[in-house]
Amino acid sequence: MHPYLLELASLMAVFFFGIISPGADFAMVMRQSIVNGRRSAILTSFGVGTALMVHVTYTILGLGLIISQSITLFNIIKWCGVAYLVYIGIKALRSKPAAAAADGAPVQVTQREPQSALKAFGLGFAANALNPKPVFFFLSIFSTVVSLQTPVAVKFGYGLVMAGCLILWFVGVSLFMTTPAMRLRFTRISHWIDRASGMVFIALGLKLATEKAA
Repeated sequence: MHPYLLELASLMAVFFFGIISPGADFAMVMRQSIVNGRRSAILTSFGVGTALMVHVTYTILGLGLIISQSITLFNIIKWCGVAYLVYIGIKALRSKPAAAAADGAPVQVTQREPQSALKAFGLGFAANALNPKPVFFFLSIFSTVVSLQTPVAVKFGYGLVMAGCLILWFVGVSLFMTTPAMRLRFTRISHWIDRASGMVFIALGLKLATEKAA
C-alpha cells in the first residue's frame, strides 16, 4: 500500500471515533433537524465540516502547537466557545410551545420563520470552530500518524477527506432525523426537544469551561 494511503487509513481509523462521539456538533445538527428542518440541518452540517478545515489548517501550519502552549490563546478560544454554547442554550430554553386552538380543535404546530442559509451554516461553523478541544486532537493524531516528510498539500488532502466524511455523517443524521416518520413523531414536542437541547448546550458549555490546556 502507498505510504500516503496508509497514513490516511490510520488517520481515518482514529477520526471515525471522533465523528460518532456525541458533542456540541452532534447536538447542534440534531436540534437543527428537529426544530428548523432538513435544509437548515444540512447547511449546518456543511458549516461543521468547513470549520474542521480551520483546525486542520492551523495544525499543519504549526499554529496549533502555539495555541496549545499558550494559556492566553487557549483561554480566549475556550471562553468564546463557552459563551457561544451558553448563548445558544439560553435561546433554545426560551422556545415556546405551539398554541392550542380555543375551540378544542387539534393543536396546530406554529410555523417558524425559515432560517437563512448563512445563519444555518454559521451555527455549525461556530459550534466547531470555537471548540478548542480539536487543537489537541489534531495535534496528537497528525504528530503520531503523519510523517514530517509528508508534503503539506497531501496533509491538506487528508484534512479535506476528514472534513468530507464529517459532512457526510451529519448530512446522514440530518436526512434520518427529517424523514416523514421522524418529523411526525417529533414535531408536536419540538419545543420540549428545543429546551432539552438548550440544557445540553449549556452543560457542554460548562464542561468546556473546566477544560485546561495540556
